[in-house]
Parts: sequence; structure tokens; C-alpha cells
Amino acid sequence: MSQLTLTEIVSGLHGLADADTSKHLQKYFKTGPGEYAEGDVFIGVKVPQIRTLVSRFWKVELQIIRSLLTSPIHEERLLALLILVRKFKHGDEGLRRTLFRMYLENTVHINNWDLIDSSAEHVVGAYLKDKDRGLLQELAVSESLWERRIAILSTFHYIKHHEFDDTLKIAEILLQDREDLIHKAVGWMLREVGNRNRWVEEQFLKLHYKEMPRTMLRYAIEKFPEELRQDYLKGRV
Repeated sequence: MSQLTLTEIVSGLHGLADADTSKHLQKYFKTGPGEYAEGDVFIGVKVPQIRTLVSRFWKVELQIIRSLLTSPIHEERLLALLILVRKFKHGDEGLRRTLFRMYLENTVHINNWDLIDSSAEHVVGAYLKDKDRGLLQELAVSESLWERRIAILSTFHYIKHHEFDDTLKIAEILLQDREDLIHKAVGWMLREVGNRNRWVEEQFLKLHYKEMPRTMLRYAIEKFPEELRQDYLKGRV
């Protein structure tokens, strides 16, 4: 029965595939030689279409999620993660613990920014809300670009609850990260802090903005008044 269900889900997903969309996604998500998602395979299904499938299939058995999550096809992995997020939201503490562990055991397959951005805060961040969050700092020093992005994106859950300490701790760890995708993610999370408390963001920036990668700074100050934004960019703060 499980195999039949997996077959039905995969068939439903692939029935939405579009060749032109596939070509666009392969380019957009940098799947070419030497790019950050080299070799990833897209069949050309858009996110709103995948979310529609989630509404139909989210009650599947956990083994189905595992199978989809280890697929070489990007949209199958995204479908798995969105189902996992939905199950986590509706699950009891035992199920949430199982899904949290499943997530961490499969970070090698959660290997593009869209996969992380649609799941990390809702699973890792949410699970650790009332627990020791030291794991986030461990992920922040991982050799894996994707685990480092999971670390900072997981803190979005806390930002939305006006808790900023974890974001600032992880941001400080990642200040000198070599990857542009991390610069963007950290800058984005700092901006989200500032959207809720400008003073907190600016206290962090005043300490660190001169050593930040330019992309990180630009993302962090994107919503600032233009004069203040220019002061940061020109080192006048």
C-alpha cells in the first residue's frame, strides 16, 4: 500500500511537469557545472502546484516522506519537505521529535536555498523553541553550506516571536563566511530583526558592519532610510 501511495504521489507530481519551466528552473537554481546546485534535476513544477499536492498528500506514512526526500529530483524533495512541515505543525511531541530527527539526518538532501527557506524555521526552529538551541551554533560551523544556511534560517522562527539573541549569535559566527548564499541569508535575517526592532539591528551593525561582506550589509540595511543606508555603505556610522 505504501509503495502504491508513493507511486501515486510521484505520478501526480510528474503529471504537472513542464519542459520550459524545467529549463528555467535549472538556470535559476544554478545547476550548471561548478555552480552551487550542480547536477540537481528539475522536472518543471511550480511551487503553488506543489503546495496543492501537499494538501492532498500530507497524511502519508513517514516512509513515503523519506523516499521523496532522498530523490534526485528537486521537486520531489521540496514536496517531501512541505509535507514534513505540514505534519510537524499538526503532530504531537513524539511525531515532532521524529520529524526533527528525520530532517537533520537528511540535510545532505536539503541542498538548495528554497528547500531550506521553506522548512528550516518551521521544523528545526520550531522544535528547538523550548529546548537547548546549541545545535544551531554547531550547524553554523558546519562544512556544509546548506547546514550553515539551516542554522541562520531556523532563527526566523524566533525573530517572529521577537527573540533575537540566536539570530545575532549565528550572524556573528557567519560574518566571515565565504559563500554568497550565506551573506544573503544573514543579511535577510538581520533585516527581519530590524523590521521588528531597529535599535537591536543597529547595535549589531555598528559593531560589525565594516567587516561584513558587502552583500550581507546591503541586505541588512535594505529597508533603512536612504540617507542612513548611504552612511552605512560609505562607512560613516
